[in-house]
Amino acid sequence: MTQISEAKKRKITEQIKNVAKNENIDLEKIRRRVASGKIVIPFNPIHSPKSLGIGKGLRVKVNANIGTSREHCDVKEEIEKAKVSMEAGTHAVMDLSTGGDLDKIRTSLIKTVDIPFGTVPIYQTGIEAIEKHGAIVDMTEDEMFNMFEHQAKQGVDFAVVHVGVTKVSVERLQRQKRLIPMVSRGGSFHMAWILHNKQENPLYKNFDYLLEIASKYDVTLSLGDGMRSGAVYDSNDRAKFQELLIIGELVDRAREKGVQAMVEGPGHMPLNDIQSNIQVMKTVTNEAPYFVLGPLVTDVAPGYDHFVGGIGGAVAGLAGADFLCYLTPAEHLALPDKDDVREGVVAARIAAHAADLARGIDRDMDFNFSKAREDLNWEEMFDLCIDSKKAREYREKRLPLEDTSACSMCGKLCAIEMVKKYLRKR
Repeated sequence: MTQISEAKKRKITEQIKNVAKNENIDLEKIRRRVASGKIVIPFNPIHSPKSLGIGKGLRVKVNANIGTSREHCDVKEEIEKAKVSMEAGTHAVMDLSTGGDLDKIRTSLIKTVDIPFGTVPIYQTGIEAIEKHGAIVDMTEDEMFNMFEHQAKQGVDFAVVHVGVTKVSVERLQRQKRLIPMVSRGGSFHMAWILHNKQENPLYKNFDYLLEIASKYDVTLSLGDGMRSGAVYDSNDRAKFQELLIIGELVDRAREKGVQAMVEGPGHMPLNDIQSNIQVMKTVTNEAPYFVLGPLVTDVAPGYDHFVGGIGGAVAGLAGADFLCYLTPAEHLALPDKDDVREGVVAARIAAHAADLARGIDRDMDFNFSKAREDLNWEEMFDLCIDSKKAREYREKRLPLEDTSACSMCGKLCAIEMVKKYLRKR
């Protein structure tokens, strides 16, 4: 039985109990929102990860992408990245591997990760099609569905499916004068397949069959943003909204069949476009959880895209986004290493927390940290901050030379110590 189907029967699953406890929200409110599809809990019983709620009224969550490429493949390195991302506080991990023994990599990562684990099944389908048939566009409909079920059997908790890339949306894309027509790898697989075969996307055409498989394993569908903008110039254009309208209808069908679904988007866009994008998405999908990459608010900062995504993620979270896909400093440049992964997770967590604060969630965290700062209680500050490791390293790298509890930036000129001595003297 799926989380939605149980919730619709007014049954409280163990996962719903855990989410209510973790979020400190009324149990019945969580159940109702799961039943309506406004909250998803990615949980494949084969994997049995920690309970994680994503959606309306909950804290903004963070996802970390890892995975090999055809240019660089090291299973041990990917396992280390997974561990580092969890240590840094990510809420979910996705394997985007395209190089090496993909089944071995995935099963190794699933064993390593005790939080929700996601994949993009069309990647492996396309790669195997190259080996079997000579080209991605020659993959068969059966191969697409069989791969989705194969990965579900391995324990995948949520899977990306680019069901909004259809004949209609591709035709719209062809008419559109986009600066960069498409940057979604999975989306481009389907676009090429549709044009080459002159047929409809099988995952869209036979969406009910996809729902049957997803329901069997309670795999949460992440309805992919194949038409997301790859340049701020292309933000919020017709191709993107065409895909979103299609996805909105599919969200309804998923809910009717008892399948959990969230929606992906929106890619590169300037700050002033974020709120309108999210408002339209939430309206079209009746408040489905929104899983956003970034958004990336400028195109000109390679090497610093974790900052770019953090800025966009904070604004998106305030506007109603529910799940932030991190970006690392290596985005657009290279396969990230474990240090890039760590930096990316921390940046996304800061963005998520900033959005939560603005929504009135977890304000006690900042209050308690500021109280520790007012007391110059460094150990307490380290315990409470998002990245205690880095904060401690900076403190220890350059301690004050004088006899003071302050930092080495102010030393004896510390404003907090001056206030204690004069303003708060007793």
